[in-house]
Amino acid sequence: MTDLATSAAPTAAAIDVEVFDPPLCCPTGLCGPVLDTTLLDLGEAIIALQSEGRAVARHMMATDPQAFVRNRDVYEAIRARQLEVLPITVVHGRIVKTGAYPTLDELHAALAAAG
Repeated sequence: MTDLATSAAPTAAAIDVEVFDPPLCCPTGLCGPVLDTTLLDLGEAIIALQSEGRAVARHMMATDPQAFVRNRDVYEAIRARQLEVLPITVVHGRIVKTGAYPTLDELHAALAAAG
């Protein structure tokens, strides 16, 4: 089983999709007493994209705070809207969704639009 949060990430230029998570209780966010189906759906979407050969990276403030600083657009969005802007989804370096996790269909559409 692949750990979606800590698996080795490709270089930024090679990443198709990046998800910048809000603070979570654990790397997957699926450890609490109530299962968050949104996070489960995101995990399934990531697995689906990876099975299509897409490079996907997930960043968490607790384990990878520098990722939030390295991506200038993400950093500026957080400065402007604080943590309410999270999660942030980036496709080919461009923010495509904020404040909620994307569905697999939304990710496919964003990837198609990005070329």
